[in-house]
Amino acid sequence: MSTELTMLVLSAILCVLLVLPYTQAVIMKYGVGAAAGNREDLPTLTGWVGRAKRTHENMVENLVPFAALVLAAQAAGKTGALTAIGAQLFFWCRLVHAGVYIAGIPYVRTLLWLVSVVGMALIAIAFFS
Repeated sequence: MSTELTMLVLSAILCVLLVLPYTQAVIMKYGVGAAAGNREDLPTLTGWVGRAKRTHENMVENLVPFAALVLAAQAAGKTGALTAIGAQLFFWCRLVHAGVYIAGIPYVRTLLWLVSVVGMALIAIAFFS
């Protein structure tokens, strides 16, 4: 499997795993019924639990364009060193971003997000070159 597809699969796994911390916290705080229900009446999640939820939402938002770029580059035969570096930048920055975001460390979180976007840009540049 190519580096780009490996990073895509690892990113998808990370996205799924990011659901676990805040879901577990909701179950512990409000019970299984609240977590299994429609969650319409749950109070706003705050602290690390709220950050964990936003971390997951942010990953979902960024995984979609990353997946599209990786799959388009793969299908067009435009993969190479640039796309491999871009995919690795995306995954590793998103992994560290998750921990930093949940821990509540500002600025570093934003820098990691920005570098992950640079990773996507590298894939796009390779696709169009």
